[in-house]
Amino acid sequence: MSAKKYLVLAEGNSGDAHYGKTMRGIVDYAPDPVVAILDSMRAGESYREVPIVGSVEEALPLGPTVAAVGVATQGGRFPPAWRELLKACIRAGLDVESGLHEFITEDPELVELAQRHGVELRDLRKPPDDLSVPTGENLRVPAKIVLTVGSDCAIGKKTVAVELDRAARARGLRSVFVPTGQTGIAIAGWGIAVDAVISDFLAGAAERLVVEGAARGGELLWVEGQGSLAHPAYSGVTMGLMHGSAPHAYVLVHRAGATHVEGYPDHPLPTLRELIELHERASLRLRPARVAAVALHTGSLDEAAARAAIHAVEDETGLPTGDPVRLGAERLLDAVLDRVAE
Repeated sequence: MSAKKYLVLAEGNSGDAHYGKTMRGIVDYAPDPVVAILDSMRAGESYREVPIVGSVEEALPLGPTVAAVGVATQGGRFPPAWRELLKACIRAGLDVESGLHEFITEDPELVELAQRHGVELRDLRKPPDDLSVPTGENLRVPAKIVLTVGSDCAIGKKTVAVELDRAARARGLRSVFVPTGQTGIAIAGWGIAVDAVISDFLAGAAERLVVEGAARGGELLWVEGQGSLAHPAYSGVTMGLMHGSAPHAYVLVHRAGATHVEGYPDHPLPTLRELIELHERASLRLRPARVAAVALHTGSLDEAAARAAIHAVEDETGLPTGDPVRLGAERLLDAVLDRVAE
């Protein structure tokens, strides 16, 4: 049994699929157990049978060893009230892992408190110091590379990559999930949060990730997507991943029924056919990747409506379509394997 046991800090956001997505990713996919979730607004409830507690003190009898920041705030900053929460975790002897842009390892007060209580602070989003531009090694990686891309942010690109990796490994394939964000790093235990990388070095970071994925034994690499080419704020990280990871194929992720960029009501989404063409035309010239399949997020629909939405997208795009969480990843995996074998 793992020595690491998580208390996931999700104050005010444990019920929010967007801002609480890190919490959900850790609970659903991390190999280390989550013994409690902290959210004083929902104390006494549960998520995936994990109890939600109202304070650090309430969680301690459950035996956590690590407090993980389970929220993804806009701008990656801690809300003011969180400072006391972090200090309470440190005083309780818990290591702290954070994936926000505000680095806890560079906060003098928190660092001094951690040293006094003998605990470790870890910033999952802090990039390596020696990143640079791509070298061309991304085109020499002895593996097939698949990148998940999306019509929007926070719609399941990481989840789709993890589910496809699991399905591939269940078939005995030498498959590796390549994490590019803080939640993926918490799940896999390695990676680079590419949205914290200097823009000139973003493609170089993506190249380094696929090289490491192959070095870890991957003959099939599932690169976690970030942002969206259709997003007015977060398109740059997507382009850097596309050119740096040099994928052989894409899986396009879309939320069923979505018509506009979330949070940007004046920005309508392109059609799925337009998105497919956009990604294929924007691919690295030396490796013109194609979209192999569409992964449809149907969580807001009932079973009949979900299946109808999947059939409609398949008719619209002419590509195999499915919801890997709801219906399994096998159909999408078959489509990707067919595409990368060409």
